[in-house]
Amino acid sequence: MLESCYRPLERCFGGGGDGDGDGLLWHMDLKPHASGDYSIAVVQANSSLEDQGQVFTSPSATYVGVYDGHGGPEASRFINSHLFPYLHNEEEVGSEETEEEEDDEGYKSVGEEEEEDDDFLGFALEQGGLSAEVIRRAFDATEEDFVHLVTRSWVARPQIASVGSCCLVGAITDDMLYVANLGDSRAVLGRRMSNGRMSNSTAVVAERLSTDHNVGVEEVRKEVEALHPDDAHIVVHTRGVWRIKGIIQVSRSIGDVYLKKPEFHRDPRFQQFGSPVPLKRAVMSAEPSILIRKLRPQDLFLIFASDGLWEQLSDDLAVEIVVKNPRVGIAKKLVRAALGEVARKREMSYDDIKRIKKGVRRHFHDDITVVVVYLDRECGSANGKCTVDCTSAPIDIFSLNSNEADDTPLTTY
Repeated sequence: MLESCYRPLERCFGGGGDGDGDGLLWHMDLKPHASGDYSIAVVQANSSLEDQGQVFTSPSATYVGVYDGHGGPEASRFINSHLFPYLHNEEEVGSEETEEEEDDEGYKSVGEEEEEDDDFLGFALEQGGLSAEVIRRAFDATEEDFVHLVTRSWVARPQIASVGSCCLVGAITDDMLYVANLGDSRAVLGRRMSNGRMSNSTAVVAERLSTDHNVGVEEVRKEVEALHPDDAHIVVHTRGVWRIKGIIQVSRSIGDVYLKKPEFHRDPRFQQFGSPVPLKRAVMSAEPSILIRKLRPQDLFLIFASDGLWEQLSDDLAVEIVVKNPRVGIAKKLVRAALGEVARKREMSYDDIKRIKKGVRRHFHDDITVVVVYLDRECGSANGKCTVDCTSAPIDIFSLNSNEADDTPLTTY
């Protein structure tokens, strides 16, 4: 069922280039899913697109992935090919689960053990069974596989040990929402404000559902410092921002093996590609933050996006844009709003931004991936029919639009 998500992605596209002449912008205007409609858009800034995004739908479930790579495209592409199949195929018969206690707001905290159904099937959504433990194991397996890839190939390509990716996943099944995150991509809910017992208010508010694992956030910085009490320089302020060991801003990711396994960083072959930084132990992790929330009638839509969007738009402004604009092409609308903000800051026009070439464009903004998921409690209106389907953004937008092959070497996974 999930073959369409991990076969060659060119077969999986459902959208097209930008009709207004931005050769680095791709979008899919609107498609149905089990609980409404969704829209996806991506704009490329790097020489090779480091963002990847995908949406899988079935009559019983929808799940979304946004993977924001850094240091190269290899990690985000690897996640795009490996994570969803793990979520679908993971079997947890008789495994230890965690008790999920729902609070008054409909959230669940992951805590103590509970009895497990012997018929439980990991992420086989048609039968039910998605859980925090299944998500963790899928993230762990993806991380382990990427580390294995690095171990096999890094002698010939030492720089692959420095490639990593943020990883944001959302899943909707049985009126429950699961959000799992590594790094600083973000999920935001647009929710109708409830006045006491009245839920028919027209005001819509933004509610952040994910945790930004970025040491620019004081709470995250303190968390990292507490894990390394013997290292006074675990987080330092350099080049205008806080960075772990002066290198990286995010504290959790898939990949970045050289910051998780000191033996890679100490190897002379790797040190040719960067200044040696003494590491006693891992300074990053691949442990996702997971939120589980019961969906309610006042929950209207979800925005999943890489930090390229959130660097330009606040949560509130992004929600306001979705509320005030038609559904068709709404993800592209958000990307354009972000690019408009980039242009405003530089005292340029959007047309000026569109003329900047890939690579150079990275000096103006990051790659941006946006997925907007509407929550209507019935099959989406785009085609009127919910089917098993997968939409993945292009591996590289410039290559797609110019009919040129991406010059980044790919490993066969």
